[in-house]
Amino acid sequence: MRVETKETGSVWQQFTGPNAGYVEELYERFLRDPLSVDEETREWFQIYGMPVQSQNHVHPRDGEKGERALLREMNQGSFVMEYAHTASGEEQDWLEQMLITSRAKRRPDLRRETLMRLLEVDEFEKFLQRAFPGQKRFSLEGLDMLVPMVDELVKQAASSGIKTVMMGMAHRGRLNVLAHVLGKPYADIFSEFHMAPNKDLVPSEGSLGINYGWTGDVKYHLGAHRDLREDDIREVRIVLAHNPSHLEFVDPVVEGYARAVQDGRDQAGQPVFHQDEAMAMLVHGDAAFPGEGVVAETLNLSRLDGYQTGGTIHIIANNQLGFTAEAHEGRSTHYASDLAKGFEIPVVHVDADDPDACLFAVQMAFAYRQRFHRDFLIDLVGYRRWGHNEMDDPFVTQPQMYERITAHLTVREIYGERLFKDGVVTNEELELASERIKNKLSEAFAVVKQGETRQVAPADSNFFVTQVDRVSSVSREQLQEMNEALLHYPSSFAVYKKLEKILERRRTVFSENGSVDFAHAETLAFASILAAGTPIRISGQDSQRGTFGQRNLVLHDRNVSQTHCPLQHLPHAKTSFAVYNSPLSEVGVMGFEYGYTIQAPETLVIWEAQFGDFANAGQVIIDQFLSSGRSKWLQSSGLVLLLPHGYEGQGPEHSSARLERFLQLSAEDNWRVVHPTTAAQYFHLLRSQAAVLRVDPRPLIVMTPKSLLRHPQAQSTVSELTEGMFQPVLHRFSENREGVTQLVLCSGKVAIDLEQMLSTLESSGEIALARVEQLYPFPVSALRDIIRSYPHLRQIVWAQEEPKNMGAWSFVAARLPEVSSKDILIRYAGRPDRASPAEGMAGMHDYFQRKVVEEALRVSPIQ
Repeated sequence: MRVETKETGSVWQQFTGPNAGYVEELYERFLRDPLSVDEETREWFQIYGMPVQSQNHVHPRDGEKGERALLREMNQGSFVMEYAHTASGEEQDWLEQMLITSRAKRRPDLRRETLMRLLEVDEFEKFLQRAFPGQKRFSLEGLDMLVPMVDELVKQAASSGIKTVMMGMAHRGRLNVLAHVLGKPYADIFSEFHMAPNKDLVPSEGSLGINYGWTGDVKYHLGAHRDLREDDIREVRIVLAHNPSHLEFVDPVVEGYARAVQDGRDQAGQPVFHQDEAMAMLVHGDAAFPGEGVVAETLNLSRLDGYQTGGTIHIIANNQLGFTAEAHEGRSTHYASDLAKGFEIPVVHVDADDPDACLFAVQMAFAYRQRFHRDFLIDLVGYRRWGHNEMDDPFVTQPQMYERITAHLTVREIYGERLFKDGVVTNEELELASERIKNKLSEAFAVVKQGETRQVAPADSNFFVTQVDRVSSVSREQLQEMNEALLHYPSSFAVYKKLEKILERRRTVFSENGSVDFAHAETLAFASILAAGTPIRISGQDSQRGTFGQRNLVLHDRNVSQTHCPLQHLPHAKTSFAVYNSPLSEVGVMGFEYGYTIQAPETLVIWEAQFGDFANAGQVIIDQFLSSGRSKWLQSSGLVLLLPHGYEGQGPEHSSARLERFLQLSAEDNWRVVHPTTAAQYFHLLRSQAAVLRVDPRPLIVMTPKSLLRHPQAQSTVSELTEGMFQPVLHRFSENREGVTQLVLCSGKVAIDLEQMLSTLESSGEIALARVEQLYPFPVSALRDIIRSYPHLRQIVWAQEEPKNMGAWSFVAARLPEVSSKDILIRYAGRPDRASPAEGMAGMHDYFQRKVVEEALRVSPIQ
């Protein structure tokens, strides 16, 4: 057919990468049958002719015509690559050469192996459909190649000496991955469907599992690990992280898993990063990848010193639907993967029905990761054969799509036919292999039906709460030695003058009248913990200096661009110390640090909020992982959250860490929630947390001070650091116990305000004050002893800065009757119920703060 054309090849320059490949595909269809394309496209081709990419080149730096032709052939059809957005010419050249030189036809034995794997994947899904109709399983059908791709990635990792592959994925295809990659026995998976009697799986009434917090999770959230031997020498461990239904929030957790394994922490100083100790792999959903902001936060970690893991392999399991929402409803970008371009991550789009192309994509991704230590993304484009969860009918919302899917052959059938034509397998071999797999599945199912299931959730020997009654003390001499060492800098290092004066004051604390503030106590605690052999990792926004300028763990030379971290040069330290300024992220970094604690349980890992108010941006990590991971997955974390909290007139976004939310989540000894008000209390708290990490790790939630950081009444003497331990309740018994009729309980900064006003009152002899420093577990015994010591006590007042519907009141009010007698009145003193946590005007704050204190110290007659 003759086509009239104009000399306007530049018109085609706007189409690049996969778009150019699509235009070329349309042009080939147009040449075969002009009516196969729409009228507007037909008119373009009639006017402008062949797309310039077909006439000229794919990339301006292409070499010989043969290479250009091969690149064109490689970069269309079932395999399309995007890499022009990467800034590095070296990376672009390398990727082009990989396309040109590395994609050879796979050996027949490897292709046969892939087909056999696809048979296992397909028969497993079909068996579940027959055996458990209507039950949720989140089938992999339509993206079956995910399993062979993960197989290949693990194989590549093992061959390269990588020791651990950390994997995160959502529920789609998870059971198949558990069965065929992680090696979870079919019988164990079937028992979770069949609800067979299994004493190892389901704790009985009164068992340790019920009594100490094991409630379990649904089958498609569970993780696993497996050690695989690639040959007689190489062994690799693959770990699939436990995952909630909150899509993509496992991403930073897995990155933390990997970094924890990669960091060498057994020597003093900065941890030593070993890239090939681990590799992270994340399987995303095509709707969740552009939709959930945690993905962007995780990608942003990929090149940051404190968080990078040497390159993550990302696979988008793209079934072209988000439950019922189609692409045009779920994203503003053309491709589901386009977010990755902003981070200069190469992208391959590959057809899930082309196994050879899929496995080449994995090989390229891994080779790129090893060469450049950066992320790589594979967009695995397939479909979803059933509804979202096998319980809904997809024809209701996508009738045309599902007409096509119903008629579409499976990848097992497509690839089997291809290998049959190539003489790699016979139909008889395929039938025999299929029967073998079916028999294996049926045998496992028969075991489950007979109630002979194996153990799925291994008993955890660590159910019991371990109370550390006494942490080994540190002597005054040891503390003084460490203090001096921390104030020693290289002779050429010039500390900022103002800061130098502040730090020099720390030398004086060991004098007779010296006192230690919060930041100094923290540094000394860290030094003593390092000397005891526990590594420390701290991260958060501005954590090196501290939001309030109090910490200064990293010093900056005032003359040259150099830094010095005294704790990394401490002669007494036996293990590593790291402190990082995090990116402006809460959920991503908190998730990362949580993951780090799981794989490095012996490390004191601390995440600090800039202000406690901002911690709720990481609420999913708090709710789904930190507070409940032990109960759901037997997964223990020792993560410490430092959350600046206190009412000082800074407004509703800089006052409250939402203490009430942490207390609402408190149950079954899942963590500790504390509110220390003295430097010594904070010192002992950090040391006790470090001591329990190897015994019984639990998260520690700390409401940290702001105005108390330098307040004289919050400072402590050196002897208070070297003696004693953390006290759940701070209380000085009244000299006149017979005269005390009112006990005021409080927590946090308001205690200082109460003490200051109480000292001015004539009725001070009738009132006793006690600070509840540990809110959970609630200090029942300590409070009961205090209350019993006052024989004429008539009322207990709970005083707090927070509004009545916030703070600790609701939590405490339910527990105070347990520690007091019914004759004692329990009263609240604080702000009324509010929608906003704090006042925005300083004058209004002062008014209500004064009113709270006055109300708490009012000696009310008993009606």
